[in-house]
Amino acid sequence: MYIRINLDVEMARRKMSLTELSRRIGISLTNLSLLKTGKVKAIRFNTLAAICQHLDCQPGDILEYVEDGGQGE
Repeated sequence: MYIRINLDVEMARRKMSLTELSRRIGISLTNLSLLKTGKVKAIRFNTLAAICQHLDCQPGDILEYVEDGGQGE
């Protein structure tokens, strides 16, 4: 069981680069990149809200619960 991060999918739908999203929401490019690649263990609600605002999406569009993906935790 794990949470899949679909940030890259939503960014592609909006044709927005990581650099542009980083600038718009005021989070470092490094931290946003770590989030995009799923290498973080947590996300602040205000960060998630800012991402959703600028990508015009819902949290469920970015975060997906996966029953079994071979990443076993």
